[in-house]
Amino acid sequence: MHPIIHKTFGGLSPQYYLRQFFFGLLMCGFVVFVSSHEGNSPLRLPMIAMLVVNTLLYPYARFVYESIVGFIMGDNLFLVNAVLMMFVKIMTMAMCWSFALFIAPIGLIYLYFHHSRASF
Repeated sequence: MHPIIHKTFGGLSPQYYLRQFFFGLLMCGFVVFVSSHEGNSPLRLPMIAMLVVNTLLYPYARFVYESIVGFIMGDNLFLVNAVLMMFVKIMTMAMCWSFALFIAPIGLIYLYFHHSRASF
């Protein structure tokens, strides 16, 4: 495997990637389900390509989001209503999935430099 690909796309642990990929597949499935029940024309190739790209890049976008939130929140513990927390979590997951094409490159660049520095 090429070192750049190994340092970027291989930078997340397999467990983390597969867990986040599962949630990305759920988002993709939800979009396909809603679009198929709207009565509109079937999904076109550009839309299918965007669904695939967002799903594949979602784990890296989520990594960026969780890193930023972890930096801001630190080790604090917040006790909130579970329904509110699940709503916020689903909304952040939807946003990370929707904008994965734009957010994930930040995570990939970070992972590349992090693993490049670690190899010295």
